[in-house]
Amino acid sequence: MKIELGIPKGTRDFGPEQVAKRHYIMNHIREVFELFGYEPIETPAMELLSVLTGKYGEEGDQLLFRVLNSGDFWKEVSPEDVAKGSAHLANVICEKGLRYDLTVPFARYVVMHQHELAFPFKRYQMQPVWRGDSPQKGRYREFYQCDADVVGTDSLLCEAEIVLMIMEVFRRLGIEDYTIKINHRELLRAMSEWIGAAGQEQALCVAIDKLDKIGQEGVVRELQERGFAQNQIQQLLPLFEVKGTYAEVLKHFAQQLKELASAKKAIEDLQTIQNLLEEASGQPLDTFPLMLDPTLARGLSYYTGAIFEVKVNNVAIGSVSGGGRYDNLTGTFGKEGLTGVGFSFGLDRLYDVMEALDLFPKNTRAGVDVMLVHFDTESRKGLLPLLQRLRGASIKAELYPQADKLKKQMKYAHKKGTPWVLLAGSEELQRQSVQLKNMYTGEQLEISMDEVVGFLKQKLYNG
Repeated sequence: MKIELGIPKGTRDFGPEQVAKRHYIMNHIREVFELFGYEPIETPAMELLSVLTGKYGEEGDQLLFRVLNSGDFWKEVSPEDVAKGSAHLANVICEKGLRYDLTVPFARYVVMHQHELAFPFKRYQMQPVWRGDSPQKGRYREFYQCDADVVGTDSLLCEAEIVLMIMEVFRRLGIEDYTIKINHRELLRAMSEWIGAAGQEQALCVAIDKLDKIGQEGVVRELQERGFAQNQIQQLLPLFEVKGTYAEVLKHFAQQLKELASAKKAIEDLQTIQNLLEEASGQPLDTFPLMLDPTLARGLSYYTGAIFEVKVNNVAIGSVSGGGRYDNLTGTFGKEGLTGVGFSFGLDRLYDVMEALDLFPKNTRAGVDVMLVHFDTESRKGLLPLLQRLRGASIKAELYPQADKLKKQMKYAHKKGTPWVLLAGSEELQRQSVQLKNMYTGEQLEISMDEVVGFLKQKLYNG
């Protein structure tokens, strides 16, 4: 029987060149996270469903990939379980699920390891996550997140540093035209109260979080379907149309919602974040790519304070980063009152952005720097010590494994994109020299074996 090859929708294979570019992005993110004092951890791909469910809102829970129990998973199922429907049945035959994000597993990790950690605890994590979403450009079912979170402090310095970290990562990657959107969940709660819909903040957030996908008309329809009255919707819409600088939008809401206690906390937090950024940079906030966006909702139910989202302008790809403050996420796991804040870069979307903008350096490639060509046993013996010297000098090098025809060996080096080829026959070995060929320019020269390492290091690292 012939096997039909393929991979699941929403997943991808990555070849050497793509992986090298992904590592380029991850290495810059990792360096910035560590620069700001974050430490690495890793958690399992699978978590217990009891850990995952109830943390992502009604829609998030529906997108969880559940993992069937091992062995005869059907033996524990009763007719009553079947009669209760698919949702109940799924919980009977599945105890585990693939993680939907890295934040909830992090909260579980903190509670389980709380006696080993120093608080505030700052961690970063770079691992894949899975969501049963509809695949489309820029949206995948398996994708990497690069998270940074700090728990154990309510200092808004952490929020300010999130903005600074995002800006530093983008500076290193060469991304210049982008917008960091910020809002506050308490501001959204105040909006619910303002229109006479107190207690319906979650429904409001789920609807307006789709603004970019379905537009204002779509959001209005969804709000109607969720039970919001027409007069409430009409009162809400002008709040979304407030434009201006961060400071101007903040001032507008401070005046508009001044009678609401829920708005006071949001206004104070957003003002403090502005002050901290200006103190840290010595620059006014209007020099930052920061926008106070009252339509930013981020529907995940665990956010309680400031929320963030980052989009690269003039690229048809969704947000590349997002996050926010969560005041009691660990409370669901038995440790109350441990506040935290964090954000995440979507590696796959950042990759797509950098490809679209042609921002990867030309030397971001996989493979070796130099390939050694040999013709027989004697030339192999002469080149093996040189191969070790090259590797000892951190020059990526390989010796073609067989003494094949020169044309075949050169074709191999060309196909792999190897920039330099080193050749040595009996005559060169007698002279203690080698032939070096630049595969990009075609230039070829003879050089002594003693000079090879220094020459290649100068060419590879200094142009």
